[in-house]
Amino acid sequence: MRHDRFLADPILPVDTLPLEVAVVVPTLNEAANVEKLIERLSVVLAGRGWEVVFVDDNSPDGTSDLVRRIGRSSRHVRVVQRVGRRGLSSAVIEGILATAAPVIAVMDGDLQHSEDALPRLIDAIEKDGAEIAVGTRYVDGGGTGDWDRGRVRMSRLATRAGQIALRTDVSDPMSGFFAVRRDAFERALPRLSAIGFKILLDILASSPTALKVAEVPYTFRTREAGESKIGVRVIAEYAELIADKTIGRFIPVRLLKFLMVGGLGVFVHLAVLRALLGLGDSFLTAQTGAVIVAIAFNFFLNNSFTYADRKLQGWRVLGGLASFYAISALGAVANIGIGTWMAGHDERWWVAGVAGVLVGAIWNFAMSSALTWRK
Repeated sequence: MRHDRFLADPILPVDTLPLEVAVVVPTLNEAANVEKLIERLSVVLAGRGWEVVFVDDNSPDGTSDLVRRIGRSSRHVRVVQRVGRRGLSSAVIEGILATAAPVIAVMDGDLQHSEDALPRLIDAIEKDGAEIAVGTRYVDGGGTGDWDRGRVRMSRLATRAGQIALRTDVSDPMSGFFAVRRDAFERALPRLSAIGFKILLDILASSPTALKVAEVPYTFRTREAGESKIGVRVIAEYAELIADKTIGRFIPVRLLKFLMVGGLGVFVHLAVLRALLGLGDSFLTAQTGAVIVAIAFNFFLNNSFTYADRKLQGWRVLGGLASFYAISALGAVANIGIGTWMAGHDERWWVAGVAGVLVGAIWNFAMSSALTWRK
């Protein structure tokens, strides 16, 4: 097989070199690009003590198995295979924690990040004193390659939104191509959100002190093999990351999402109630049916939206739905109990009503997080 040649390749670093830099590469179905990427890293990092850590989300195309076979003859090639977990940001975090290198570079496994810029990113930290060096598309010498106008416009808009929300002047905070000093990463680690695909933005926003940033231009290349991961989910997770780093400092974003779902559930409840009453059902029957449908609606929307990172699948959905019904029933009891108690201490009916709703909602959120979608 092709990877056998790595055993005798004279440009690979020898085991006696101290580990200087690790390249963390999150992957999902990138088997077609693995060998090319290792070849290119072998050239640009020749003479340095380096390793590459592929963090693979259990790719069906056998990415982990391929990296493992190469690693048997090339000890600087390693893989962290994750089962039951997804997400680029969390993969990068695990990859960084899996290496002892003092400098860590992060790049995609699709060959769109120019490995020729890697030495400059590393030198910006080791020689120029930067704490984080960003490969940027938006300064002189950089570019977005063959992107169409729509994608360029969307990227610029998202970049500007990130700069404003997080008060950073980094030209390309959405870049997935950067190098970071280990101690700078570790300072940000306790505050990282690990949401979505924009780990650089997360690190910049989570650092307790402003990081010394260097920018290295590069041109984004066309994907050679595999499929792009860009989609609606990526956009939604980017918005969630920004919300977590702004509003989330005061109110958990997951709670806000849970309350949003609950608000939609109210409309579903009223719509079902009106429909059943129109069919001639008694109020008790119609109200019961509306409650059952609204709770089911809330459960399935929360499962796909609020708790997408803990999404229940298969037979676990039935158990989750049953527990959510039980939690919601107890929440309704708490709602009524607190509301009634408040009504006895405050003549304003709406105060009692709001208090009951808040207590019920917080109960539902806390218990469903701990039981239905437990981590």
